[in-house]
Amino acid sequence: MEDVARVAGVSHQTVSRVLNNHPNVSAKTRERVEQAITELGYRRNTAARSLVTRRSQTIGVLGSELAQYGPSHTLLGLQQAARDAGYFVSVAGLRDVTPESIRDAIAHFMDQGVDGIVVTVPHPGTFEVLKGITTHIPLVAVGAIGDKQLSGATVDQREGSRLVVEHLTKLGHERIGHLSGPSGWIDAAARIDGWRDAVADAGLDPSVLIEGDWSAECGYREGLKIAAERSVTALFVANDQMALGVLRAFHEAGVQVPGDISIVGFDDQPESAYFIPPLTTVAQDFEELGQRCIGLLLDRLETGEPGAPVTVKPRMVIRDTTAAPPM
Repeated sequence: MEDVARVAGVSHQTVSRVLNNHPNVSAKTRERVEQAITELGYRRNTAARSLVTRRSQTIGVLGSELAQYGPSHTLLGLQQAARDAGYFVSVAGLRDVTPESIRDAIAHFMDQGVDGIVVTVPHPGTFEVLKGITTHIPLVAVGAIGDKQLSGATVDQREGSRLVVEHLTKLGHERIGHLSGPSGWIDAAARIDGWRDAVADAGLDPSVLIEGDWSAECGYREGLKIAAERSVTALFVANDQMALGVLRAFHEAGVQVPGDISIVGFDDQPESAYFIPPLTTVAQDFEELGQRCIGLLLDRLETGEPGAPVTVKPRMVIRDTTAAPPM
């Protein structure tokens, strides 16, 4: 750092301010320091820094089901937010989610000396296990409401389902079915509850509920059955991947979308705008979710107290797969 200061013609403290993104540094001075850093190939000695600050500048992220769109993009959002805050992310992925595997992973992170841990394991029982673990570092759970013991941040899945039903009822639909995610997922259960409550509040029958597994193959298989039965005029599909399979099945069965049946997905995957027809869906802001999780963790590092629970609102993205029901 002293070498950088000498080459840039500034003080050691100014170099420190630049490295820590302190606002009280002029643009011209910052540029000189950054040029000196590049010229000298300077890198922070994180080991020495951690001895002084007692922080490793590393956050542990414990995840599962990372092949799925939601968990994988939650992880990406967390990694970006952590990097923006000057932290490195260490990731542990669980193949089998059990209380023992969760506790072992948390213990592993503790041994690594991480500054905090974010857990994104979307299965029932996860939060109860976490509350039974004693740590001296912040713990944030994605999908949890949060309380004094455990900080939580979540996307409002029930609200997403309500937006879907509200959109479809405004179009005039009275038979709205739901192809859900697997029952062992927290988000899937919340979307079911939200759909059921919203349909009931509209005075409609919430009886057409089909459990899926998130895959396009499942959407295709169940879509063929729905096309044959014609028991609904609108179908809320719990993720865009299953909706893709439903669209394929309906095309093969000669069912027009949205002329015969309307379809709404969930997630707003980038590809959903290019389905045929482009998919009406619910968008989750994973970037904001990541930022809010890291914000909760850093606030707790500073204050020692859990922050207020964070809820990220989803939004409807209306495209071409929804219309008024057939007469």
